[in-house]
Parts: sequence; C-alpha cells; structure tokens
Amino acid sequence: MTKLKTVNVIRHLAFEDMASFSAVLQINGYQINYIEAADFALKPDGLKQVDALSDDLLVVLGGPISVNDGDMFPFIDVEIGLLKQRIAADKPTLGICLGAQMIARALGAEVYSGESKEIGWYALQLTLEGEQSALRYLSANHCSMLHWHGETFDLPENAVLLASSENYKNQAFSYGENVLALQFHPEITQRSMEKWFIGHIGEIMRTDGVSVERLRRDTQQFANQLEVQGELFFNSWINKVT
Repeated sequence: MTKLKTVNVIRHLAFEDMASFSAVLQINGYQINYIEAADFALKPDGLKQVDALSDDLLVVLGGPISVNDGDMFPFIDVEIGLLKQRIAADKPTLGICLGAQMIARALGAEVYSGESKEIGWYALQLTLEGEQSALRYLSANHCSMLHWHGETFDLPENAVLLASSENYKNQAFSYGENVLALQFHPEITQRSMEKWFIGHIGEIMRTDGVSVERLRRDTQQFANQLEVQGELFFNSWINKVT
C-alpha cells in the first residue's frame, strides 16, 4: 500500500480550514494533519513538536488575531520561529492571510494596520512574475478573489511580488523556490463562507459598507468559479514544490 504524504496545517479557527484545497490534496495522495493553534495557547512551546525541516508541506492559515498579538498569544512567536527555520531551509510552505503576514514577519518585514479593511470580493492584479506562476489561474481574467484583512505588510527583502489589489499593493509574494505568501483566500467555497458569516459577525457589523447580505450575494456570484480556479492554482503549486 502506498503511504499517504502529509500536509501539516496550522489552524487558528476551526471554521477557517483548507476548504476546496482538501479535494486537491486527497487526489494527490495527501492526508491533512490539522494542528490547532489554540491547543498551544497555554503551552506555546508545544508547537515546537512540528518538524520545521520536514519535507512535508506546511500551511499556516488565517484568523482574526494579529502577528503583533504575541503578548496575548505567545504561540504566534513560536509559529514565526518555526517559519524562520523552514524558510531558511527552503521547505515547501504556504501562508494564507494571517499565515502570509507571519511569513512576512519571519522574513523581517513590518506588519501593520492598513488604511481600511478589505473585506469582500475584489479582483487580483498580477505582476509579470505572478502571471508566470501558479497564480495565473487566479487572475482577474478567471475569477474574483475573497479578501478579508485589516492589516498589511512591507514586501520582504529578496521576495518577489506576485499580486496586488486596488487597495493594497502587497497581496502575494514568493520567497526562494518553495515559499508562498497569500494575503487573500483562494481556498474559500460558498458553503464554507456561511461559517465565516457566523464566526466573524462582530467584525462584519463594525465595518462600514460590509454586511452579511452583500457578502452572501457576492459569494453566490463569485465563489463557485473561484473554487474551480483555486483548485487549479493549488494543484499547480503543490506539484511544483513537492
């Protein structure tokens, strides 16, 4: 029997998971090992059990906390330390939203509040390098993209900018051959968004111009196409780096 390969996924909220990417991993013979960040809130050093130098793919997902909340959530600094080791070894690593901001911080870049929150469906603007990467499947010609963040980051030194949006220049970058940081959410599905509406209702209600009704309407319009394109993107990227 062929042994399944493993993808280690650090998850900060139970409902922010691999979503559409799960099917891609299954087809490619991977099993997902979710590592719940909250399990290490009281003993953050326990996260060090994750093998930083493993050839298995590591994915760090999003969440409503900040890279700068290390005093409240010490496991954040442990995660960043883990990412520093993986980046130095150029091991396959993907960061989504908060995960991307952690990669940026691990590379020495500043992470800070943006001028406004970017919550909703907006097109990606790919750079030339982005058009030549797996992100080509996520261009504005193919789909709209879900954005959900209030912070941004400076582009790390020696990183390659891959995508921007109308409001934020630094939306995606690569570093080395195997490290990718995405500020947005290509993994989302229409069904999983309903969990986000419940879990993030406080932020939705506090953000001008954002409502469940509008987000649901746009999700119904854009999510199914993003699911198709997101799977194409992720399949292309994991087959390149693993």
